[in-house]
Amino acid sequence: MKKIYYCLALMMISVAGFAQKADINNFIVKESLLKNSKLAIIATDSLEQPIETINGLYTFTVSGFTQPVKFNDGVAILPMQLAKSAFVYIKHQNDNGTHSKLLYIYKKDGTLNPFTINSMWLVLFPLLVIFIAFAFRKLLIFAIIILLVFIYFNHSNGLNLSTFFETIFDSLKRVF
Repeated sequence: MKKIYYCLALMMISVAGFAQKADINNFIVKESLLKNSKLAIIATDSLEQPIETINGLYTFTVSGFTQPVKFNDGVAILPMQLAKSAFVYIKHQNDNGTHSKLLYIYKKDGTLNPFTINSMWLVLFPLLVIFIAFAFRKLLIFAIIILLVFIYFNHSNGLNLSTFFETIFDSLKRVF
């Protein structure tokens, strides 16, 4: 009888050892339910339906800082608090590739409103302004002022040059 128990215990240990950790291939970002100026990452499927079976530690890069994030029932709370509106670039890398999102977190009256930004707009907007400047030479100074304001706004809200290019390159990798 002891041999049967040992065999069952050995089988349980081996099954637990070979159990695969679920991958996070998509996620959404929302304000934490506690309204404490923290963001929550919710693991989702491709249709953005929450996956509640995700549990454990996963490594995320948040605006250049790599940190392990603990998921419970598909939800993880980022440890950092936001003091003001800012750009936040969240990236997760696993065997299926790199999954990232660029968000503008608008903070007003203690509530956070995350807006997902398509990375291609970071390329298209300056190119459009430059095209207009070359098409209409009289608007050259106006275009330079718009580009400087664009760069200042991005930089003052936490989107530095390295994050800017990393966002663009990650989005180009996904396209090609």
